[in-house]
Amino acid sequence: MSVTGKTAEAASTGAREYLTFRLGQEEYGIDILKVQEIRGYEPPTRIANAPDFIKGVVNLRGTIVPIVDMRLKFNCAQAEYNSFTVVIILNLRSRVVGIVVDSVSDVMELTPDSVRAAPDIESAIDNGCIMGLGSVGERMLILLDIEKLMSSVDMGLVTADE
Repeated sequence: MSVTGKTAEAASTGAREYLTFRLGQEEYGIDILKVQEIRGYEPPTRIANAPDFIKGVVNLRGTIVPIVDMRLKFNCAQAEYNSFTVVIILNLRSRVVGIVVDSVSDVMELTPDSVRAAPDIESAIDNGCIMGLGSVGERMLILLDIEKLMSSVDMGLVTADE
């Protein structure tokens, strides 16, 4: 099936496609339409007084892109940089932001009936930034509203009125 045929089919069923990635043992999903590209990790230029989870900035074809280490943001036990570590470049409103993750898994299509509401529990992630939990077979995905997460006040990356 062609890509356009698959996308049209997904639109007719209300299904959405998510790029899945790993942080430690957890698997997350973000809306594929927010993803600009996926790159290998390269150490960014550090910025003075930036929070620990903002690793710095990189120059991406003339655009200065802040790089957020999601492992540090979500208080993962460790943030180890290896050959699987990647940066997902996101296009959020008028801002380009990179997020560092352990690895990218694949693109999954989820129908509305395979997504459940997230339980209301205390976590490192603001519950308003979790769209729900998606399940496909034995896999459980934490679906993030990445735009809302990146525009939260503590991130300081995207202003609400942009």
